[in-house]
Parts: sequence; structure tokens; C-alpha cells
Amino acid sequence: MNPSSVLLFSGKRKSGKDYLTDKIHERLGVQNVAMIKISAPIKTHWAEKHHLNFEELMSAGEYKEKHRQDMIKWSEEIRNNNYGYFCEAAVKMFKAHEKPIWIVSDIRRKTDLKWFRENYGSAVKTVRVVADDDVRRQRGWVFTTGIDDAETECNLDEETEWDWKIVNNDNEAETELGMLSILTWVGSISCAQDVS
Repeated sequence: MNPSSVLLFSGKRKSGKDYLTDKIHERLGVQNVAMIKISAPIKTHWAEKHHLNFEELMSAGEYKEKHRQDMIKWSEEIRNNNYGYFCEAAVKMFKAHEKPIWIVSDIRRKTDLKWFRENYGSAVKTVRVVADDDVRRQRGWVFTTGIDDAETECNLDEETEWDWKIVNNDNEAETELGMLSILTWVGSISCAQDVS
């Protein structure tokens, strides 16, 4: 099954991407939505190769941060040969083709956007999640050289063609409005396909 909607989320560390994608996933219904994390195949390999805890690597805690730079370096070598390798691996890993709506919670590079657009065309919509640095610091973010100035955090900084931009500064009304706009679009696409 080809997806009716592919929502690509991007944002810096501690911007609240996971919070928002979890909320949207919950509202759209788990039976309809594949939650895809491009980092999952990277972390699966890393956990197996180095005998680490995969669940801890997928969390937002210190355990992941300790291994982040090495995982990035290794995954960059793979991407240099095939820029869509981890996008494709994540789609397969999460059995996304079994669901009509996809949420990709961790787009980090222009090549990630390129791969999904090349493969899923007009079904793709992009969401940039932003939060002020002060808010990110309150959530535990500390600028780390080699991570926060690396491609994984900065490659999409100059991208301006977002379908939605959600400011997630702990203002519930503002965040809710952004989510509602996305949910309305997904609902309109789903209804249009049901009619046709």
C-alpha cells in the first residue's frame, strides 16, 4: 500500500519533535499510522555491534548522547554511498506500507527530504518544529561541539519550504493550533481518497 500522507518532521535537539509526533500519532490512531524513525536502523546496528541497549539508544537520555557522535560518523559513511539507505531501511523496519499515514519523526538532512519526495511525491508534507534556545535549555539541552554544529543538526537550517512551522515554546494554544492544521490536512486527504 502506498501512503496517502507522509509527514516529515524536522527540528533541533529538545525542540519537542517526539512530543508533537507522539501526540499527532495518538490523535490519528495507531491503527492508521506508521511511526517511522530514521535513526532506528542506525541505532539497531550500533546496539548489536557494540552490545548496547537499543531502547536506551532510542530514548532522549544521556545513554544516547554518549554514543551519538560515533553513530553519526558511521552512518555518514553509509549515506555517502547511498543517501536514501536509512530512509528505506526505516520504512521497511516499521512495516510502513501496511498503514495509510506515515509520520517520520526525525528528518535531519536535505537528502532525507529528497528521498521521500522522489519516492512518495505529493503525499509528502514537511513540518519544522522550532523552540527558543532558552526553552530547549530548560528541557535539558546543552550546546555540544561536534553535535549541535554538525550536519545532523544544521543541514536543514537554510531550508525554507516547510508546509508547516510549529513554534513549540510550551505555549499550548500555539502548539495545538499547529497540530490541528496538520490533522485537518490529513483528514481532508483521507476523506478525498475514501470518496474516490
